[in-house]
Formats: sequence, structure tokens, C-alpha cells
Amino acid sequence: MHPQYPAHWEADVVLSDGGTAHVRPIRPDDAGMLRSFYSRLSAESIYFRYFGPRPRLTDKDVVWFTNVDYDNRVALIATIGTEMVAVVRYDRVQPRDHAEVAFLVEDAHQGRGLAAVLMEHLRAAARERGIKTFIADVLPGNHRMTGLFRQAGYTAQSQFEDGVVRMTLDLSSTETALEVRLAREHRAEARSIARLLTPESVAVIGASREPGGIGQTVLRNLLAADFTGPVYPVHRHVRAVAGVRAYRSVSAIDGEVDLAVLAVPAEGVLDLVVECAEKGVKGLVVVSSGFGETGQEGRARQEELVRIARAYGMRVVGPNCLGIANTDPAVRLNATLAATLPGRGRVGFFSQSGALGTALLQRVAQRGMGISTFVSAGNRADVSGNDLLQYWEEDPATDVILLYLESIGNPRKFTRLARRISRSKPIVVVKSRGVPGGHRAPVLALPDTALSSLFAQAGVIRVDDLVQLFDVAQLLAHQPLPAGPRVGVVGNSDALTLLAEEACAGAGLQPSPPVNLGAPAGAAEFAEALRSVLPEVDAVVAIYMPPIPGDCREVAEALLEVARESGKPVLATFQGALGMPADLRVGGGPGDDSPQRGSIPSYPAPEEAVRALAHVVRYAHWRRQPPGTVPSVEGIDTAAAREIVAAALRGEGAAAGEVAGEEAAGGAAGEEREIDATALLACYGIEVWPAHLAAGAEEAVAAAERIGWPVVVKSADPEDARRAGTVRVGLTEPAGVRQAYADLAALHGPATPLAVQRMAPQPSVPTVVGVTQDRYFGGVVTFGLGEVTARLLGDQAYRLAPLTAEDAAELVRSVRAAPLLFGEYGYQAVAVEALEELLVRVGLLADALPEVARMDLDQVLVSASGVAVLGARAVLRPVNALRPDVGPRRLS
Repeated sequence: MHPQYPAHWEADVVLSDGGTAHVRPIRPDDAGMLRSFYSRLSAESIYFRYFGPRPRLTDKDVVWFTNVDYDNRVALIATIGTEMVAVVRYDRVQPRDHAEVAFLVEDAHQGRGLAAVLMEHLRAAARERGIKTFIADVLPGNHRMTGLFRQAGYTAQSQFEDGVVRMTLDLSSTETALEVRLAREHRAEARSIARLLTPESVAVIGASREPGGIGQTVLRNLLAADFTGPVYPVHRHVRAVAGVRAYRSVSAIDGEVDLAVLAVPAEGVLDLVVECAEKGVKGLVVVSSGFGETGQEGRARQEELVRIARAYGMRVVGPNCLGIANTDPAVRLNATLAATLPGRGRVGFFSQSGALGTALLQRVAQRGMGISTFVSAGNRADVSGNDLLQYWEEDPATDVILLYLESIGNPRKFTRLARRISRSKPIVVVKSRGVPGGHRAPVLALPDTALSSLFAQAGVIRVDDLVQLFDVAQLLAHQPLPAGPRVGVVGNSDALTLLAEEACAGAGLQPSPPVNLGAPAGAAEFAEALRSVLPEVDAVVAIYMPPIPGDCREVAEALLEVARESGKPVLATFQGALGMPADLRVGGGPGDDSPQRGSIPSYPAPEEAVRALAHVVRYAHWRRQPPGTVPSVEGIDTAAAREIVAAALRGEGAAAGEVAGEEAAGGAAGEEREIDATALLACYGIEVWPAHLAAGAEEAVAAAERIGWPVVVKSADPEDARRAGTVRVGLTEPAGVRQAYADLAALHGPATPLAVQRMAPQPSVPTVVGVTQDRYFGGVVTFGLGEVTARLLGDQAYRLAPLTAEDAAELVRSVRAAPLLFGEYGYQAVAVEALEELLVRVGLLADALPEVARMDLDQVLVSASGVAVLGARAVLRPVNALRPDVGPRRLS
């Protein structure tokens, strides 16, 4: 292989029809593949590429096309299986930042989006090599190519001359280009999941006659669900399984196969994947275990499984999974190991755990809830929760999305998708704190509390356990969103209504005085009470616990009728029932016994009902807020900031700013370095107040005279900012400075440097602002109060950068000690708007400079007149790879 071969340009990609391909740089040993590819091209495709007939490639042509330097000449190819199906190339011209570009896609694969995805990857490679402009000469009749350039979203110009259209494309990033890329990604990934969930035929490989076997179980579940297409058992040694004709191999099946379920020992899976690829199978569900969860050998087998499947255009669910299901009457797919499948409903459900999957589906069915589709990803080697989000966003059969996550493969992409989808469809998540060994999952640098904050920023409802997952889901699936936090409580038990009221207050809701109708209350009393309460509240919890069990249909009908009239959410503790009792269901159409919109969910205890309602109230509040945009602020010089970072990473400490008169600390060039962040923050319009080192008391007095009274004397060690007793404030004359210097010198010892700084306006509230650069989330802005107690309690909040104005406002208000900033508990209200602007500016820095691994603005004093940043340190680290959500589309 060429010593400069850029392996990081390789990627698996999803095409517009949901299939997959592999993109990589061309190599000299691709000569035979190139000849074969060229032989399959039509005369028209060749004419459009070369502006004339060219029936074959000469040996010289092949050498020229396959031998490139990966700098001035670059070619990327797309392969499916062992065949090249498309190629794109650029050749650098004068001026040096320009390059001529050309595409060629095999006729059989045109219209699948290959040119568009290759364009994204070639642009990324070109930008890496300093290319800023693409030039393409296109024949007027080549509408596909002219359309590709015009629809890419970059600034394009065209000029017609000598029978050729010369198109010039500026490769600078634009919002339009980003929108185009994300829209294509969304459509492609959604279609790849649709191909899995709506197959017209299914093969079960490994379906034996042995009772209780995995393959036979999947087969019987498919048959029991009355799958609408043909089902093909595959077994090498039997003629029939469960009364259905069996085939000795996938290739022996006389019809097409859309989906294959593999239930064979792990050692035999890879050969069967190749066989499925040769048959033209579109997707795989691997229920077999023995992969990543078993150790290094299993992980290697799992990676090879995904590589082969993607290379041949297939997506993989699993391995080590429960399977997939679709309750659509036109499909009726139960390709799972779970015999109990809930009826038709409006909830899409994704579970990473195969072991938990059966129990989870049983719980859904027990509650009377229905599902639209279900996917158990197991080890999540390929298909992930992000893929399902893309699918469910457009699926008209899904109103609510449930996710049980053990890991997040691409966290930044997850938050981007969730933030968009949550505007129309609620997403409810249980996220375990550990990561199973079989998962291809990143290790996040952020604490679990940060993950909760980032979920909240994206509108995701994170719950603590599976019980809450379904409690919240049944409310969202069947009742409207509440308009606010006001809650009415109506019941026939004094004790239970009081418990509901207390639960509301504890959950941050606003309960009205509960209405206790007394034990004998019936349908008429409940209807009258609800009609009187509902106009004054945003939701009602109805509690019906009759002293003598009996027929309660009349009460149920009254609750349903009043709930329909009000258009407000009504939930119940109805005879202690769990889920969607039949009496409280609004029936579906003929043959559909699943609960529909308007059914009233019931909870065993009023506290559980209130807990679910509180989650939904917070989500509804988030959804009512405007999405917001990142503000345009003045005084930003990102180019200068990048120069400072680059200089610091080269070891040029002075270029990075001086640390109170000393050069920035750090190791050799290219290693992680800690610097004073004053100059860096200045590029973003943030002033850090200077601190003047003093080697003795008299130097401290002289510094105070220069900067003006009052002053503070403090330890210059950044770590001391987190400790009490390291600063003396409000010094207005030399004697006070001398005494403060003597006290601190005695306290810390002569080795600790001391500094003099201007006194910030008082009263002020100390806060701490920071940046954490997570490899997978990207830049994250942190905020908390600077008091010792707040630090000890970990009262810190997080938001993904860059911040909208709304994000900054929520970040300030999300810490528990936030009331101290708003004039409560005897504190004076401070300039919160100035603090929010500071957070926006820090967010812009965090997003633009991934090399800033960590940064602390400590402390930031907030007074009535503004903010004062008293100190700032940053740790810089070279960035060797793009974040997973940046750059051209690729399957992670």
C-alpha cells in the first residue's frame, strides 16, 4: 500500500435507497477492478465523462487513474461487495487551491445517491489538502451532474463556452450545504431502517425441528403473527420446519429474500452473511450470541460481520439481540424470540438489551399499550438508536419514541437528532450507567449528571427506570400535552387525594385544593367535579377506589366523556389498575383492540401518576419554548484564537499569553499544554482582569497604587481559587495590603506566589464557568456557583456548545443555587443578562476550538453592574480526528 495512503478517508456510507457502500481512496492494485467497472458502463455514461467515445481503457490509462499521490491527485471509489460502482477524482490546477473534478457512476447504480455522497467525501479530502474550489466541465445534457453541483448547497457558478458548461464550486462551508447533507443523511438512514422493518419476505437461517431452539422460536413467532409475505426456513438437513418447506441454503430459495434472521452458532455466521449478500438479501437480524460480549475473539468476529454486511449493501441488527417487530397490519412482522407481542399502538420502542427485551414487551402488553415497531439491537454493532430516530421521525404510525440505552454510539448526533425530533414527537429514555462489554461504544468524559443536562437541552425525557419509562409513555401516547403545571385532584378517598396533592407539590407542580367526593361517589359526582375543576387547571388526576369492588363502567365512561370534552390530560388511579384498563380505553377500528388517543392511563398509586405527569409537564414546557438560534455577538476573532492555540501547541508560550509574567506551562510541542487563557478569551470579547504578582509586601503595595484602590490580595495558584481563606478583599490602604500579604504568606508558605488584583464591585455572587471538550459530544459548557458549598455538592449544570440565548438562560437557572442570582434569600439581584452573554461567548469558543480540552473561568463575579472574570486557565490538546458528527456522512 502507498506509504501516504490516507486510511482515515475510508468510510461505510448509507445510500439514498437505504443500501450501503464502502468509500475509500483508489489504490494501484485496483487496476483489475477499474477495468471491470469500465466494461459495465454504457456508451452514454462514457460520453458524458470523456466528451466522446472511449470503448476501453489503455494500460497507460489504468496506471494513470489508479496511481495517485493523495495530494495533487486524489481519487475515491465506492465499492459494493467486490465490485467498484463509482469513482470521483480531483486534479490540482493553478491557482494551487483549485482542482478539476469529475465523477463516474455505474449505470446500474445511478440514482442511488452515490455521486452526492462521494462529493461530500472528496470535498473533505480536498479541504484537508488545501483545495478551496472545484471546477467541473460538464456537457449540457448531463443533467445529473449539473444538478448535483447546483444542489450541493455550496456557492456555485456556471459558464457556457464552446459547447461545455464550466461549473465552479466554492468549497467553503455554508448553512445550506450543512442542511443538504443532514437532509440526505436523514432520508438515507430512515430508508435503511424501513427496508428492515417492512420486508416482503423473510428467511430464518438455523430453523431446526428441535423444540425450543432459537431458530424455530423465531419461525413460529413469524407464523403466529401471520406475516404477510413468504417465510423460508433454512436448514441443511431437514425438509420442513413447523410444517413449512425448508431449504438447504439461502441460495436455494426460489424467491427473493428481503430479510434474513440468523440463528446459528457464531462460528458459522460470517459464511452465511456472504451467502446472503450473494442472494441479494437487504438486511440481517443476528440473534446468535458469541460476539463482542464474549471477549477479544468475539469482538473481532463482530467487526468482520459488520464489515462484510456493509460492504455488500446490508444493515445488521444485533448480534446477540432479540429481533425486530412491526405491528402494521400490512406487514405483521414478529421476527423476535418473544412470543408475547403487544398489539397495534402509537409507540416505537428501541432496546439495546436482548435479555431484557422479552420482559419489556410483556410489560407493554400487560399495560394494554400498543407499539408501532420494535427493535432490539443487542450488541449494537451496526443499527443504533440514532438510525431508529431517523426512521421514527417520519413514520406516521409512531407518536412516541421509547429508548432503553446501554450506550450511545454517536452522542453528538443523538443530541442533534433528538433536539429536532422532540419538537414533534416525545422521546423517553432510560440510560443505564454502565456499558456492556459487547458494545461498540465510546467512553464519555462527562459525568452522568452532565448526560442528564444534555438530554434536557435536547428535550429528551430521561427517566430513572423501566417502570417510569412505561408510566410516562402511556400518558404521552394517549393524552394531550398539558398547557402548564396546574393540577387538579378529584377522588373518593381523602387519604389518596392528599397523597396526590403532596406528590404534586414535591414534583414542582401547582396543585389546586383536592376535591374529595367521598367513598360512595359515582359517575354523576365524578363528572360534575371534573367539569368544575378542569377549566381552572392544566391536568387532572382522578382517583377512584370504590369501597366495594363492582361494576365501574359508568364511572369510566364519565371520565372518558369529560376528558374528551376538555381537551386536557386526565390520568387516573382507577381501582389500583396498572396501564390501560379496558374500561378506560377508547377503542380502535374493526379488529383493532389496541387503545387509541383519548384513553385514560391508570396507575396503581397517585404518586406514580403524578411522577409521570411531572415529566410530561417539563417536556411540554420545553416544547413551548422557541428553538432559538445562536446569537450573533460582536468582538469575535476566531482566526486570531486559532493562531494562539496553534502557537501554544507548538510550544510558543508567549504567543499563548503569559501567566502573570511567566511563560505558559507545558511540555514538548504537540503535547497537552496548560496556558493562561487571557489572550484566548480576549478573541471572544471576554476580558480577564489582570492579577499582578508581588514578591513581597512592598511590591504588593506598589501594585495596588498602580491599579487603584480598593484591591484584593490573593494566592496566584489557580487551585487555591477553590479553597476558602485564600483571598483578602476590600483593602483600601497600604497597611491593609501589608497585613493581608503577611497573613497569606504565613498561611501558604513562601513557595506560593501572591498577587494583587482590582476589587470587583460588591455585592457580587461568585460563579464558575468552564469548558469540557468531550471527544464524542464535542464542546460542553459548564456553569455553577463558586461558593465552597456549591462546589462540594457538585451543583453544576451542562449544555452542549454552541449555546443559543435560550440555552444560556436555562444553564444559569438549572443549578440549585440559582435563586442567589435573582435576589432571593437576602442576596441582591445581579446582572444575569451579562452572565448569559458571557456563556454564549464561551460556547462559541468551545464549538470553534476543539483543541481547548478544558478551560476554567474561576472565578466569575457577577454583580448588579456586570461580570468580572478574575482568572482563566485552559488545557490545550492536539485534535487528530474530526468529531463523529462533523464532515461527510459515514456510518460510525
